[in-house]
Amino acid sequence: MPFAVTKPLRQEVERAFPDRPFTIRFWDGTEVPTTNGAGPVFTIRSPRAVAHALRAPGQLGIGRAYVAGEVQVDDIDAAMDLLQQWKPAPVDGRTQARLMLAAARAVGLTRPPRRPAAEIILSGKAHSRERDAEAVRHHYDVSNDFFRLFLGDDMTYSCAIFSRGARTLQEAQETKLDLVASKLGLRAGERLLDVGCGWGSMAIHAAREYGVEVVGITLSPSQAQIARERVAAAGLSDKIDIRLQDYRDLGGEQFDAVSSIGMVEHVGDANLDEYARVLAAALKPGGRLLNHGITRLRHTDPAAGPFSERYVFPDGEPLHLSRNLLALERAGFVTQHVEGFADDYAETLRHWYENLDANLDEATRLAGEERIRVWRLYLRTARNGFRTGFIGIYQVRAQLPGEGVLPGQTPVGADGRKG
Repeated sequence: MPFAVTKPLRQEVERAFPDRPFTIRFWDGTEVPTTNGAGPVFTIRSPRAVAHALRAPGQLGIGRAYVAGEVQVDDIDAAMDLLQQWKPAPVDGRTQARLMLAAARAVGLTRPPRRPAAEIILSGKAHSRERDAEAVRHHYDVSNDFFRLFLGDDMTYSCAIFSRGARTLQEAQETKLDLVASKLGLRAGERLLDVGCGWGSMAIHAAREYGVEVVGITLSPSQAQIARERVAAAGLSDKIDIRLQDYRDLGGEQFDAVSSIGMVEHVGDANLDEYARVLAAALKPGGRLLNHGITRLRHTDPAAGPFSERYVFPDGEPLHLSRNLLALERAGFVTQHVEGFADDYAETLRHWYENLDANLDEATRLAGEERIRVWRLYLRTARNGFRTGFIGIYQVRAQLPGEGVLPGQTPVGADGRKG
């Protein structure tokens, strides 16, 4: 780029951050060296990386530069550790101004860079039917084969449970599905509604192992297609109906139980009470609900940042556990059991990103380089969220009035096992 000069930026970075457990290497071969001889190396491949940061200062601009491939890191796990452990001194306003001016000199004369193709900006009212469908398609309709690479053949895209003794990812996912079914007290001949059914794992497990009839709903056409194919391959088409349907369009059908696994995070605070009312209306008196979802933990923490909103989960809105319970109570549910699985989800995510890294060439072919950068970062960031107490995940079992102990089931103790 004409007139692009890195020296002022290097000097300002060194002045602002005298303790640097990392190296920044620029396109002209110069660098800001680490001060402790260790740490990851960030390579700024062109002035466009700095231009992204200037166009959208903060998380979004840096994220755009990373997704576009203008910023590279030699060790992504070391970079994640750095973000977690490094506590730089606060940067005052004057220092920020000098950094911005030096960054502008590093950019030189160039047009503002385009946003990466993997970025999405949703339009319309948040959590409307149309916008929810668009958000779901952005996240899930990447490639079914892409998801299979890191989820495994069972295609279960939610927290697996290792804390019950499972040794492999598949065993841990089977443990989770069976725990959901057990907590719901499913019996042969009953009807189960699986909200946000994904690729059909819960529906297949419930029909095959417990003899129930299942209606599974999703907003993702590619998920619905694969779920139907898996149902047919399992010989369960007479027991499972997979629908491309919004939960608000359920109508007057009645079910004995509802499983909601990894769905509540997509509903949003404004619609959460309606969501709980819809699920209550779909249940018979005494009907049971198992709500399995990610939550925010600290009330002082902000919601998800702009990187997640534009690249990972558009309109994703994990709420606090207390908010979820309040919605259920307002809808008439009685909460019977709450159980957290943050450590299990951290372990699940480790398996997922290791699987993705082991199949990186094929994953890149299927999803493209930008998406792969997003997913490698997202899976690790999510794991850190569970490990540091930013987010948690809970299973909440609740029931409508009309019956006492779940039919056909002895009470479940605090550890989730039958008592």
